[in-house]
Amino acid sequence: MRTVKLRTIIFLAVLAMVAIPAFAQKQKPKKSAESGAEKKQENSQQAPATPAKDDEEDKGPWKALNYRLIGPFRGGRVLAVSGVVGQDNVYYFGGVAGGVWKTTDGGLNWKPLFDKQKDASPSIGALAVSESDPNVIYVGTGEACIRGNIVGGNGVYKSIDAGKTWKFVGLPDTHAIGRLIVNPKNPDIAFVAALGHPFGDNEERGVFRTRDGGKTWEKVLYKDAKTGAIDITFDPSNANILFAALWQARRTPWSMDSGGPGKRPVPVRGWRHDLERNQSAWLARNRSGPHRRNRFRSESESSMGGRGSGKGRHLPLR
Repeated sequence: MRTVKLRTIIFLAVLAMVAIPAFAQKQKPKKSAESGAEKKQENSQQAPATPAKDDEEDKGPWKALNYRLIGPFRGGRVLAVSGVVGQDNVYYFGGVAGGVWKTTDGGLNWKPLFDKQKDASPSIGALAVSESDPNVIYVGTGEACIRGNIVGGNGVYKSIDAGKTWKFVGLPDTHAIGRLIVNPKNPDIAFVAALGHPFGDNEERGVFRTRDGGKTWEKVLYKDAKTGAIDITFDPSNANILFAALWQARRTPWSMDSGGPGKRPVPVRGWRHDLERNQSAWLARNRSGPHRRNRFRSESESSMGGRGSGKGRHLPLR
């Protein structure tokens, strides 16, 4: 009898030891939930109301206008863009790793033009549409906004049917082309500002000119194997006057060397070095055809004593 009572007492003691902690655990989340709800209520009472939109902005003249993506959805960074004279809804652009694209409806739809161009670099550094014949388009491959992970170019391509087909027309070792311009009255005359190899020295850099639609090219402005041309433009009032800018730059995957002392350019017939000012500027008069004279002026970044884009500034011809 005593044994039975003892067993009963032990059983009840064990049961109490198990049941009490379990009951306490069960009650704890409830209290926690209750306290959390109370805190949430307090915070909601103390939190300030969300500020309303600026009334002045709502009443502005651009209230109904919103930016929208006109595409394409993935073309990469873009340095080369051109419209077409007389065709308000036609535009071209070249992505730095996405080839050439065209729209004929003001940006609603875009069509890739370079996807089937065999062996052409997809990196487009410059693009120019002829004003006198909009079917003629020149494209310079290889971006001149030199980064540590850029895609190199392999020369100049040309289309004579508004981008339907393309033909390689030379300068394969330019690697990076900063600008390409076409004479507004003659689609066969074009100029290329070639920066050259971003990661090393090379000779195919500077300003090149074609007078036969890309069949042949001549180097009309050159400084040295470290310095290339980054920009070129016509005088708006006289296409026989051009302004060009040179840039000495070297890229590595981890650094950028921009500008430098440079050297006097290699002598070129018809060129003279401008020593009248404290700057590296060159002035030249070269014939581009019967009774024509082309004048070029360029300034290197080192003469400006700074770093950055290196495009320097254009100086008026006297």
